[in-house]
Amino acid sequence: MGNLTESPASNALDLWLASRASVLLSLRQQNKVFRMSKMNLGDYLLTRLKEAGIGHLIGVPGDFNLSFLEQVQDFPDLEWVGTCNELNAAYAADCYARLNGSAALIVTYGVGDLSALNGIAGAYAEHLPLIVVSGAPPLSAIRNRELLHHTAGTGAYEDVMTCMAQFTAAQARLTPANAVFEIDRLVQTALREKLPVYMQLPSDICWLEVDAPATPFVAQSYSGDTKQTETVVNKILSRLQLAKRPAILVDADAQRFGLGERVCALGEKAGIPFASLCTGRSIFNEHHPLYRGIYGGQASAPDTLDAVEGSDCLIAVGVRLFDLSTGYFTHRISTPHTIQINAYNATIDGQDYEGITAAEILQALCERLPAHPAVNSLPKPEVAHPVADWPRAESALTHVRMWPRLACFLKEGDLILAENGTPMSGISGIRLPADTTFLSQNVWASIGYTLPALIGAMLAQPKHRHLLFIGDGSLQMTAQEISTILRLGLKPIIFVLNNRGYTIERVILGPHSVYNDVQNWRYAELPQAMADGQSVLSLSARKEAELDEALAKAEQADCFTLIELLVVIAIIAILAAM
Repeated sequence: MGNLTESPASNALDLWLASRASVLLSLRQQNKVFRMSKMNLGDYLLTRLKEAGIGHLIGVPGDFNLSFLEQVQDFPDLEWVGTCNELNAAYAADCYARLNGSAALIVTYGVGDLSALNGIAGAYAEHLPLIVVSGAPPLSAIRNRELLHHTAGTGAYEDVMTCMAQFTAAQARLTPANAVFEIDRLVQTALREKLPVYMQLPSDICWLEVDAPATPFVAQSYSGDTKQTETVVNKILSRLQLAKRPAILVDADAQRFGLGERVCALGEKAGIPFASLCTGRSIFNEHHPLYRGIYGGQASAPDTLDAVEGSDCLIAVGVRLFDLSTGYFTHRISTPHTIQINAYNATIDGQDYEGITAAEILQALCERLPAHPAVNSLPKPEVAHPVADWPRAESALTHVRMWPRLACFLKEGDLILAENGTPMSGISGIRLPADTTFLSQNVWASIGYTLPALIGAMLAQPKHRHLLFIGDGSLQMTAQEISTILRLGLKPIIFVLNNRGYTIERVILGPHSVYNDVQNWRYAELPQAMADGQSVLSLSARKEAELDEALAKAEQADCFTLIELLVVIAIIAILAAM
């Protein structure tokens, strides 16, 4: 027989097989993406939460999540933090997500889900990556529509999921077959969209083994379309070249999506003044020479109002214009002069641009804009000073004189929480020290939020000094979490404004109406009643000299501190100022 020659088809097949083998070998060597290992489902979920940057699991035990909690307590580098109820757990997890970049909330089915729903809705409104894990009834009971406790007694198991779907970006009921895929999908969605996600973990499957990928979880980064990005950058550069009074306005989403440093760098590079809405406070150093203050429509300071509304090229980053952040829609921002940059889209001259990322846009602008030479020569805002002739020893505390004094108590690096109502109103007039972090819930605005949120803040950033300003009406909503703070050995400084009722509500309607009354408590005695051997410092201040004395003691204390501020409330004066 003669020599056999290979056909072209045979050569092509051999080449394809060789190249395919080479690719597979390379992938296996570099990432080992095809390796799978057996892991029980609960441990896989905990591994993914840990890899997503979460170090604490906040929640409340219930019979349907107890098997999972057994796994939690045995899992390394994840700490269980129980609160007094699910609503407060959701508030704490919300604040943990603000500072940590992600958070996990653990509840039980039905009663736990719906108790937490208000807090989850707040995280949804405020754009926070909260991963909610609900211990659900056994998968077999769900499939057989069994009538179990913590359900509506109808055999339907979609009602809770339907409720949660209104305030979460993605949902899933885990099964052994779908768990690996769904856990990764939901965690990725939470981190990418900065929104809550919800998963039900049936109580009979968390110990079952699943095939888990050997590679660690990596948050997927999104890169924008190159041509679209270039178009947007060029349009913004063209607008800035023609502008005589450019300005930057930021909101909370600039912080949520990690844009704060890029926005600051852009302003400094080009010498563009910047301001923030109250919902985006502490993104900027409020003592920076380019900082123009908090913009709130016609309630803004004159310099702030002029910088924002007088701009002929306003770069709005992550801005959402709500009633409370715009002086009840008194803003007069020129739409033709405004460039809106969101996390994944932009609007310029009425034209919408999808397929971009704010991070890439801001980075390109910062690189291509010429440096402004005079930024460091601009005057800096004055440091806060107490009011004249402070203290008047026998003078009662008033909001007008008290807040400037409290401003002098704040330090660089403090982490400050302010409850909606009189605390928010008072602290809005204070220029915060450099490198402070300010936290509030301005969009959802659920009163009582900040006390449980303080737990999340102290867990996420334990090395800071933590200060909370909260009114008496709000405190009574969630006061039981003082016991959790004490149990965890945390050492905040809490200022309770004893207004003897809902003062902000009195301003809106019913200044003397009984529906704005609350029972007066002896607030300074609450920590002692809840402490079980923990060291506490509890003080009351009714006069200016007493406030000075209390602040001096708080400065030296190394323990849980609560200062009750018995403030004179002049409703007529407040109404006149509105």
